[in-house]
Amino acid sequence: MSESDSPKVAIITGGSRGIGADISRRLANDGYAVIVNYAHHREVADGLVEEILAQGGAALAVQADISRTDEVAQLFDTAMQRFGRVDALVNNAGVLKAVPIAEAADDDYDTHFETNTRGTFNTLREAASRLEDGGRIVNLSSSALALNLPGYGLYNATKAAVESLTRVFAGELRGRRITVNAVAPGPVDTELFRSGKTEEQIERFTHMPPLERLGQPRDIAAVIAFLLSPEAEWINGQVIRANGGFA
Repeated sequence: MSESDSPKVAIITGGSRGIGADISRRLANDGYAVIVNYAHHREVADGLVEEILAQGGAALAVQADISRTDEVAQLFDTAMQRFGRVDALVNNAGVLKAVPIAEAADDDYDTHFETNTRGTFNTLREAASRLEDGGRIVNLSSSALALNLPGYGLYNATKAAVESLTRVFAGELRGRRITVNAVAPGPVDTELFRSGKTEEQIERFTHMPPLERLGQPRDIAAVIAFLLSPEAEWINGQVIRANGGFA
């Protein structure tokens, strides 16, 4: 296969579960070879890869803790060794534990910032020298930033940092034709969203958007697929709030 025939390659952090799994499926369906990054749960990542391969796509599961610089470098190394290039990076991996600021432990702070912020920083830094010119980067933020909900202080702080990194990095890649954007989902029906919430709380979130439903992972995957497409080449340094009018 010649270089011109090679598929574009996308790395999706946290790509085996929740929103990440639907991003992996959608991009594979769009013709990308997908690197399904995972931190734990190897069997889940391998199962998703098998599903994509069975449907004629190209995929590889790669374990890496994105908070560790050396493991992020190895993640990109593996993508290059297997597919010869990296064209897109989707920073989807994230953690959320609702805890009031006054009650948060040092470990709560470290866990949020290591994954959500340092993880994004590590992959952006690596992508600067690895991504093909004309590539695409999408970071995941959150529409929760607009609500200032009690218990979301640490989480919101990490995502505010991600949005700042997005805008600055878009400017720092001037001349490379690489776009850097963020997608900020509203409530999406995933295990991460449901964790720690009562049915009453989930019902309240369901009816907050004017569209009166929870987002589905496929909704977010569709927005990301658009941002990775040629049609989105004039969108850069932006935060797209995909939330059904939630905020």
